[in-house]
Amino acid sequence: MRDVVVVLNAGSSSLKFALFLPQADQGQSEHDPFPILRGQVERIGEAPELRLHGRSGRGFDNPPNESQVRQVKDHAAALELLLDWFEKDAADLRIVAAGHRVVHGGTYFSVPQPVTAQVMEKLTAIAPLAPHHLPHNLTAIRAVSERRPGLPQVACFDTAFHAKQPPAATRLALPRAYDEAGLRRYGFHGLSYEYVTGALAQRIAGNVLPRRLIVAHLGNGASMCAIQDGRSIATTMGFSTLDGLMMGTRCGALDPGVLLYLLRSEGLDAAALGELLYDRSGLLGVSGISSDMRTLLSSGRPEAAEAIELYCYRIVREIGSLAAALGGLDALVFTGGVGENAAPIRAMVCAGTRWLGVDLDDSANARHGPCLTDPGSPVTAWVIPTDEELVIARHTLALVGS
Repeated sequence: MRDVVVVLNAGSSSLKFALFLPQADQGQSEHDPFPILRGQVERIGEAPELRLHGRSGRGFDNPPNESQVRQVKDHAAALELLLDWFEKDAADLRIVAAGHRVVHGGTYFSVPQPVTAQVMEKLTAIAPLAPHHLPHNLTAIRAVSERRPGLPQVACFDTAFHAKQPPAATRLALPRAYDEAGLRRYGFHGLSYEYVTGALAQRIAGNVLPRRLIVAHLGNGASMCAIQDGRSIATTMGFSTLDGLMMGTRCGALDPGVLLYLLRSEGLDAAALGELLYDRSGLLGVSGISSDMRTLLSSGRPEAAEAIELYCYRIVREIGSLAAALGGLDALVFTGGVGENAAPIRAMVCAGTRWLGVDLDDSANARHGPCLTDPGSPVTAWVIPTDEELVIARHTLALVGS
C-alpha cells in the first residue's frame, strides 16, 4: 500500500484532479511530489465529460465509462465518481490527504491552511467575494469530508501570492469603511505565479530569478502580475476575477459608469448584470463567435480578428502599466492555455512590447520556446507551462507531512 495525495481544483463547471506520490515514496527527498494521474470532469451539470491528461502507467486502466460520467449532476457526484474509480482501479494506493485550490482567502488567509470547521466558517462568510468560484471550492471540500471523515485537507489560496503587496497596490479609492469591510484589490492566479517564478529560476543559469518580471497567465480567465525580487507588487485582477484583462467570457476592466448606465437605463438587475459581465462578454461577446481562442484564430471572420486585436491590445497596455510599477522590465513569461499554446497571440504581444526591449525570435515562438527572444534581446520572453496542482501538492505535504 502506497500513500498518495489527491489535488482538487473545482471550477464553475469542471473538476480538475491529480494524484501525487509524496517525495518520500520516491526515495529522493529533494524531489517534488510525483504525479501519477491528471485529468478533469468538464461541463458538469450540462453534458459532463471525463478527460485524462496524463497517466503514469500504474493502474487507472478502467476509467468510468461514458454512461457513468453522464450521470454526474454536480461537483459532489463528480467527486464520488472519481474516488470510486481511484479505489477500485488502484487498490494498492491509499489517499492520505487532499489539497484544494481555493480561489479566495479574503483578509483572513494569506498562507495555506489545514481545513477546520473554523476555516470553513470564514470561507463560507466570504463566498460573496467570489460567487462564481468559491462556492464550488467549498463544495469539493465538503464532499471529501462526507466521503472521508477525518481525512486531512488543505486549502491553498489563489490570493495568497499577492498578500504582501504594498498598500497603494491594494487600496480602492473608496471611503475607508469599505476597505475595512474587505473591499480592496486582492489579485488571483497566485498558485500559477508561484509555480512559474520557481520554474523560471530553474531555467536560468545560477537559478537567479530576473529582478523585474511580468508573468501573463492567459487562459479562459486571464491576469498578469508584476513580480519584483520574487514578490508580487501589482496585478491586473483586483477585487474580483472580472478586473483587468479581457478574457474568454469576462469583460475585464470596465468604466464603472457603464455599470451605472446598465442599471439605470437598461434596467438590468444584479443577476442580469453579473451574467452579462461574467458569461457573455470578453472574446465571446466581442466576436459573437466563441470564447475559445483556438476557434477565433482559425476563423476568417472579421469579428474574430477584432476580438483578437482587442485582446492583445489590452494585454500590451497592461504590460506598460506593470512595467511602470516595476520601474522597467527584465523578463516576460507567458503561461496558461492561451499563453502556452497560441504563438500568434504571443507574437502580437511581443510586437507591442518591442519598445520595452522584447526582440522576438519567430522560430523559437513557433516551437513554443521555452525562450522566445533573440540571444541579444534586452528583455527575455519565455513560455513556462504552469502547474498549479503541483504547488498545491507541495503545500499539502508540507502541512500534513509526507
